[in-house]
Amino acid sequence: MKVRQSKEEDIRDIIEIYAFARQFMKEQGNPTQWGEGYPSKHLIEEDILSNHSFVVEEDGKIVGTFAFITGEDPTYQIIEKGAWRSSEIYGTIHRIASNGQVKGLSHKVFDYCYRQIPYLRIDTHEDNKPMQAVITSYGFTECGIIYVADGSPRLAYDYYR
Repeated sequence: MKVRQSKEEDIRDIIEIYAFARQFMKEQGNPTQWGEGYPSKHLIEEDILSNHSFVVEEDGKIVGTFAFITGEDPTYQIIEKGAWRSSEIYGTIHRIASNGQVKGLSHKVFDYCYRQIPYLRIDTHEDNKPMQAVITSYGFTECGIIYVADGSPRLAYDYYR
């Protein structure tokens, strides 16, 4: 698998991957983390323009996508029921999704992000048990609860060696 920055011509594939991921989450008992149409085409376009959007390819085909942002994330400024383990500059992984056709995609994404910056943060919905398992299996530590833009809580994790 290969990670690269997304391009405008990848938008259709990215939208399809997010549609697959939303359906998978519903089937796994997590119907509310991403509402219908999230992330929007507009948000994907913004991520691409700001160089925050990435795709994962296998044999030249896009099989996954994620957003990766280095620096302060406003969503992570306040954490409840815990604390971040470091105040260093960090990279945040958002909206990671796959088309379900490859194994190990999340760990490939985490490896890629860790090579960019050695302190990572990520969050997920309390009902997203598959993502929680992937996050902790990589070695992330649960740090507390953060709140996303719509005010809903998320389990927050960091990876710091």
